[in-house]
Amino acid sequence: MLHDKDLVSVQEARTKVEKAYAAFQKFRSFTQEQVDAIVERMAAAGRAQARRLAELAVEETGYGNAKDKLAKNLLCADFLPRRMRGLKTVGIIRELPDERVVEIGVPVGVVAAILPTTNPTSTAIFKILISLKAGNAIVLSPHPNARRCTCETTEVLYRAALEAGAPEDIIGCVTSPTLEATHALMRHERTGVILSTGGHGIVKAAYSSGKPAFGVGPGNVPVLIERSADIPDAVQKVIEGKSFDFGTVCSSEQAIVAEETQRERIVAELKARRAFFCNAQQKDALAKLLLTPNGTVNPKCVGQPAPKIAQMAGFEVPPDTPVLVVELNGVGKEHPLSAEKLSPVLALYFVKDFSAGVEICRSLLRFGGLGHTCVIHCRDDAKIRHYALEMPAFRVLVNTSAPQGSTGITTNVFPSMTLGCGAIAGNITSDNIGPLNLINVKRLAYAVRKPEEALAIPNVQTPTTVSSPSSAASASPELATSQSLDRGTLVSAVERYLNARGFVFGATPQEPLPTVPMTAPVAQPGLAAGVVDRFLSSRRAPGSQVQAPSPEPAQCPPASTNPEPPAANIALVDFVCEADVRAAIDAGRKIYIGPKAIITPSARELADRFDILVLAQR
Repeated sequence: MLHDKDLVSVQEARTKVEKAYAAFQKFRSFTQEQVDAIVERMAAAGRAQARRLAELAVEETGYGNAKDKLAKNLLCADFLPRRMRGLKTVGIIRELPDERVVEIGVPVGVVAAILPTTNPTSTAIFKILISLKAGNAIVLSPHPNARRCTCETTEVLYRAALEAGAPEDIIGCVTSPTLEATHALMRHERTGVILSTGGHGIVKAAYSSGKPAFGVGPGNVPVLIERSADIPDAVQKVIEGKSFDFGTVCSSEQAIVAEETQRERIVAELKARRAFFCNAQQKDALAKLLLTPNGTVNPKCVGQPAPKIAQMAGFEVPPDTPVLVVELNGVGKEHPLSAEKLSPVLALYFVKDFSAGVEICRSLLRFGGLGHTCVIHCRDDAKIRHYALEMPAFRVLVNTSAPQGSTGITTNVFPSMTLGCGAIAGNITSDNIGPLNLINVKRLAYAVRKPEEALAIPNVQTPTTVSSPSSAASASPELATSQSLDRGTLVSAVERYLNARGFVFGATPQEPLPTVPMTAPVAQPGLAAGVVDRFLSSRRAPGSQVQAPSPEPAQCPPASTNPEPPAANIALVDFVCEADVRAAIDAGRKIYIGPKAIITPSARELADRFDILVLAQR
């Protein structure tokens, strides 16, 4: 019989994963209607016990307050299931008839859920509901300091799931949580995915486990109050968000940033709402109390009311004080209170203009809040969008309290207690995590075209070459029906086509050349006629080639850098189209060209493949 606590907890984690996996094998055959009925029954049980579980969480952890923890429990047991109703996650979830694609939801298996101490009951409700909604089983690993309330929450929902027809062991909870048990849970071969909420260490362990993992990052949420904002409303919402559950939500406000011209109004509004402004000595005392020398948050201060934190720092404030305000002039390690504090302590910055405010907000996010959340209070949509584009955060909230906006209470982002921070924070996603993150999508795709219809290879045009008469025909209405037109019409059309591409035709031998820009290429008289004759000849007798002498053509880049002198009795060709090249290939001969020859792109491409063109000098 095992007596070692770590070994007992590891064995418990392994056993519960095995049982959850066996239950999942049965659950995966459930229809969407059966899954939804189980989720609804669990949600109803969570609502019924929400207040008791909130009080139990405060009693066990000492963090936050029961009123706000009740609100978080109801977010997950009431608002979340309402948003999930009608969402397809099992079986055929979407059909695209026009594309002939059918999407099928496939559950990932057993979800390993790591729970925090700051939100131990609401996060348990949240993770259980989204996991089963996605057709999965789940095993939870509570924080050791919140074991009792998390296990009780799990039991409430598990009993409800069984009553609704769920398989036994579809939900499990490690009752003797240890770090070793958490690692065993994450690395178990039957674990399908990890859903981790907690500090940097446990999130890093999840990503290092070798399993797919959804982790989160810390929040250091800046709030920019722009000059067009409704200042009283903005300040009220900041205080409501910062004091919510005494700052335990990672997306709660950490700093106000505003222009210096707004100082008097913002300070007055903060004081009117009983915010306490700390002097230099009090600020230093708070910095030493709230942050440890290595920059981490002092756990004794997490989720404590403002008066208690002040008392711990050695000074007194009125008992109804919602937040402590500290004015700062910089961001970084030299300014400890510019970091995330997980308590109702609010930094305050005044800057010269909007651009400087944006820069301070960016710096705050980089100092421990990358990818998480930021807020702007503003009525100028151009500035709102500029702010959103500049901020390295994936939830940019407008005119709302941060915790309520980020979790989907006051905005239409998905209701969630697990907020991804994206690649810039080392997370796999920037989503508000939901059931669709916990399924894979299988796609049934019918054939809709032949390969040659999808993979047509286009001719590559270069600026220094001129298209063949067939290309000119596509650009000239007259050439589009060339078979029914006489030679003179075709010659005129080719001349217009070459003119449109910058070539200027020279005068007849009896006339002087017109004055043209020095950069314009000059095509010699008779070129167009020769091109048309050769084109018509190739159309009459495919594979044959008619070569006719023509005057000097416009300058063209050489086809080869290794000139080969032609035989004395071989004429140089001034224009080469694709038909010429194919005729040469069939006859097994070369085509000799001068340095000013015009070669169509398709001819050059084909000739290069068979080494047909030979550059020669006249």
